[in-house]
Amino acid sequence: MPEFDLAVRGGTLVTATDTFPADLGIRDGRIAAIGARITDAARTLDASGLLVLPGGIDSHVHIAQASGPGIVMADDFASATRAAAAGGNTCVMPFALQPRGASLREATHAYRALAEGQCHIDVAIHLIVSDPTPAVLGQELPALIAEGYTSFKVFMTYDDLVLNDRQILDVFDLARREGARVMVHAEGYDAIRYMTEKLEKAGETRPFGHALSRPQVVEREAAHRAISHAELVDLPIVIVHVSGEQAMEQIAWGRERGLKIHAETCPQYLTLTADHMKGLGSDDPMEGAKYVCSPPPREAANQAAIWRGIQTGLFDVVSSDHCPFRYDDPAGKLNPKGRTSFRWVPNGIPGIETRLPILFSEGVSAGRISLNRFVELTATNHAKLYGLYPRKGSIGIGFDADLTLWDPNRRETIRQANLHHGADYTPWEGFSVTGWPVTTIARGAIVAENGRVVGPLGHGQVIDRAVSP
Repeated sequence: MPEFDLAVRGGTLVTATDTFPADLGIRDGRIAAIGARITDAARTLDASGLLVLPGGIDSHVHIAQASGPGIVMADDFASATRAAAAGGNTCVMPFALQPRGASLREATHAYRALAEGQCHIDVAIHLIVSDPTPAVLGQELPALIAEGYTSFKVFMTYDDLVLNDRQILDVFDLARREGARVMVHAEGYDAIRYMTEKLEKAGETRPFGHALSRPQVVEREAAHRAISHAELVDLPIVIVHVSGEQAMEQIAWGRERGLKIHAETCPQYLTLTADHMKGLGSDDPMEGAKYVCSPPPREAANQAAIWRGIQTGLFDVVSSDHCPFRYDDPAGKLNPKGRTSFRWVPNGIPGIETRLPILFSEGVSAGRISLNRFVELTATNHAKLYGLYPRKGSIGIGFDADLTLWDPNRRETIRQANLHHGADYTPWEGFSVTGWPVTTIARGAIVAENGRVVGPLGHGQVIDRAVSP
């Protein structure tokens, strides 16, 4: 009987700290051996000329999530994890949303039931706390954290999600006591409402109005407020989907005060601009709805600031914030109310499959970041922040055999026709990249190969997590 189930031979292994040639021996879904020559395996995968990286972890995605009356998210767990696997990911982290007035525990368990048996790769679930009642804070949330849901998100905007300052402080206090990780969507609710009403009165209802209604000052103010609350409570937090230099300045300010403020950004803030919401290249301004997300992409010059943050370590992780809606659909971007004003266009863009190729191409291939920094930003830090390390996020004995084989020289053009998500478009149509995931291995099983998803539905598990150290 062979010693290993699978041997990955001849590749160059890359972690957040090291790059070296070696073979891998995989047994029972875990990495069992790393050596110069591993041959005794039931199956051998030739990785000659390829990079062997830890599988991508996308710690900020939205899947099968309620999105308002008449609006339907484009991805269920089957399609989202299929797309993620094709894009080199081996674990994704979506959100169980608590509807206001409902039980957080019931919402979480119902959401988990949607995922069970329907995933190609592993899933770990965050929570969204929209209604921190005494019962939620005193009973439900502590119990859920003990069950392994050790991170949750709070919103500083959106009518049905926004928490006021006292509620945020109460949630932060609970998180500190229980050791949970808090993610913060930092945009000022009242400022956005003020700007939205002002723009609509002036007749600015195009999708581009979305960018005008959420200028950087709105994100800057909310980030400062969230950081101040975290300082008061003495709580590490993650500011998610940071889009601009002004919010970055607040994060740097907090860190200079000795605060543990983590930061996430996304490919849209590196490659898209507010002008895309004008419907560039189209006579139909509604084409701009394809790029509506929050915070919105900024001006082109702002991209240099985001890259500096990635290069200097201000950003801990790069996630996709995958939030997919169909464009040409009355339950999606072009819903009847969405045609009347930007305020009704569903917020979010698809990106779960394109995150890694875009960052690899624009970062590693373009010489902006090292291979090791790429791994850190796309896998290792995600695992460390959210209680998955040392099970996931790196290559080492005992880790899950979650691996992606990369061809660093392969050139591809991103096309909707070649993607696997449930949306009917990609914001990166025609975007050329250098570097491509050619094989994805999840817990020792090949789940995607050469653009095809070959792993069975149900291979992915819903996994519980420890409290992050």
